[in-house]
Amino acid sequence: MSTAAEKFGSMVFDESVMKERLPKETFRQLQRTMKDGRSLDINIANVVANAMKDWAIEKGVTHYTHWFQPMTGITAEKHDSFISPDVDGKVIMEFSGKELVQGEPDASSFPSGGLRATFEARGYTAWDPTAYAFIKNGVLCIPTAFCSYSGHALDKKTPLLRSMQAINRQALRVVHLFGNEDVKSVKTTVGPEQEYFLVDKKYYEERKDLIYTGRTLFGAPAPKGQELEDHYFGTIKSRVQAYMKELNEELWKLGILAKTEHNEVAPAQHELAPIFTTTNIATDHNQLMMELMQRIAKKHDLVCLLHEKPFEGINGSGKHNNWSISTDTGINLLEPGDTPSENAQFLLFLCAVIKAVDEYQDLLRLSAASAGNDHRLGANEAPPAVISMFLGDELTEILKAIENEESYDGKEKELMRVGVHVLPKFPKDSTDRNRTSPFAFTGNKFEFRMLGSSASISGPNVILNTAVAEELKQFADILESADDFETALHDLIRDTIRDHKRIIFNGNGYDDAWLEEAEKRGLLNLRTTPDALPCFLHEKNVKLFTSHKVFSEEEMQSRYEIMMENYVKVLHIEALTMAEMAERDILPAVSGYAHSLTDTVLAKRSLGAEIDTSYEYSTVKKISSLTASAYEKLETLKRVASEAGTISDFEKEAFYYRDMVIPAMDALRGDMDLLETMTDTSVWPFPTYGKLLFGII
Repeated sequence: MSTAAEKFGSMVFDESVMKERLPKETFRQLQRTMKDGRSLDINIANVVANAMKDWAIEKGVTHYTHWFQPMTGITAEKHDSFISPDVDGKVIMEFSGKELVQGEPDASSFPSGGLRATFEARGYTAWDPTAYAFIKNGVLCIPTAFCSYSGHALDKKTPLLRSMQAINRQALRVVHLFGNEDVKSVKTTVGPEQEYFLVDKKYYEERKDLIYTGRTLFGAPAPKGQELEDHYFGTIKSRVQAYMKELNEELWKLGILAKTEHNEVAPAQHELAPIFTTTNIATDHNQLMMELMQRIAKKHDLVCLLHEKPFEGINGSGKHNNWSISTDTGINLLEPGDTPSENAQFLLFLCAVIKAVDEYQDLLRLSAASAGNDHRLGANEAPPAVISMFLGDELTEILKAIENEESYDGKEKELMRVGVHVLPKFPKDSTDRNRTSPFAFTGNKFEFRMLGSSASISGPNVILNTAVAEELKQFADILESADDFETALHDLIRDTIRDHKRIIFNGNGYDDAWLEEAEKRGLLNLRTTPDALPCFLHEKNVKLFTSHKVFSEEEMQSRYEIMMENYVKVLHIEALTMAEMAERDILPAVSGYAHSLTDTVLAKRSLGAEIDTSYEYSTVKKISSLTASAYEKLETLKRVASEAGTISDFEKEAFYYRDMVIPAMDALRGDMDLLETMTDTSVWPFPTYGKLLFGII
């Protein structure tokens, strides 16, 4: 295979392969299952499984796995071979429909948040026929959902599929009201842009903090950072280009629509963006993308860092979630059309999103909350912790005219009446992009920019899908019972704009004045993860998810506990790593260097009082003072980290880490980074920022 077109999807058991290898009736029934969510007859499953096995064996595969996404945020797999014993002492290669449809991995060691006891080990994986099987590392991977013996979701795929059903159900009600009876399904689509750093493997291996935590816990700034703005979209280094080339080829083989690659703002930072696809598939693909990015980097003696803030003082990495809603007939419901009815439908869906973002801003904020992302949100590189929406001046003026029932100067001098007035045709990206907005309209989609680079995109999209489904349900209830559809539609859109316009902000989200204005508007400012996560269990949010059958109350409680515990565990590992690096590496190295300077002072003075020792003496004095201060702060860190472990309430423990452990870590780092600037580079125990950020040649 030499061309990208020939490589694309070559390791995927996709529709073209199924059509070629399955009997016509089997193929038709499987298509109905994939499109309509129907159950699959076991006889059909047996035929599909056998064809899938034969296809995989022809490509050198001997094992299969149910590939799933537990609540660890990464993927999981248990490999089984196709071999079965034969009567003559040999083996045959078998794969049944039962093995395709369901697996039974041990669930005891996966996070459950109390959904099951440790001794209740049984868990089930169930084939997701809406996602194609694929070959990765010589293993046939079957995308599956993962649940407990009692039926509770233990993964990130199941709630996402439920949320897609919810928005499909409610969106169909709305589009049918506009006469689009030919529409049979509505799906959300996502194109997640992925930011990441690349560092030289040899430097990475000398940094305990990068190995254990994914970010640098110490590090003085290099003389140069991103201030010259010369890395962004700059020429890609040959080593990085070779890495990107192989990464693209491997992604294409898996049917992943890798499209755009470039240098990002910070030195050593890059971005990869795919073409959008159905949200469920996009989530699977993004998990695969992150895995391949890290694995392929090592083949090039590089390491891919997906932490949200691997380096202090320069931009961190996010993941921009480009979200839209489309019908099976090819209509993007967030793109204005040319006729009054199309305009009205667009405005109604737009208002559903506006209302959802306003009413569930707490959920959107917590969907991007993590210990890593807390370092990034609000800096001059990422949106603030306050949720707001950017619509652009033109669309905002149209909404204002509808709200006030005034004329809109941009088109015609007549009252803006929904369903009568034809809106201006919006070209794609008709307004300037607002990089400071958490949730920006970009022509025919919304870009949710708060996500952290290492996060699964499942959680944010579960929330987006469910929240918008709820607003569409309310809209459909009103419109279906209306005596005059057009009047009711106009009033509904006008009132929604009037009631929820506070969430719309087109200005600079980095400006402190915006935070003051946001507070006046009553918008939430949930600055940290412990501030945001408790909102998940607020009554209105529990009602939202349970009413649409996306989560049960037990599943919500479990996820809340898992998220809080993850925050604590991440910070605990960071605190222990920091203490070890300081106590066993940095302080001994600095002390040794101070000793050598002291010996130099004594040696010089022994030669005569007239020999100047001001540099050595002054440096020793400064280092000794800083070392004493750093040691005191190290002891404080060790103490508060130890005390944190005595707190039995996980919520209180999370706030203790935020209020006590993080400040202790920051204080210790301040002294250590100053010591780095005074210590001979030959004795400093770790590669510097200069080597890490500029070491790829």
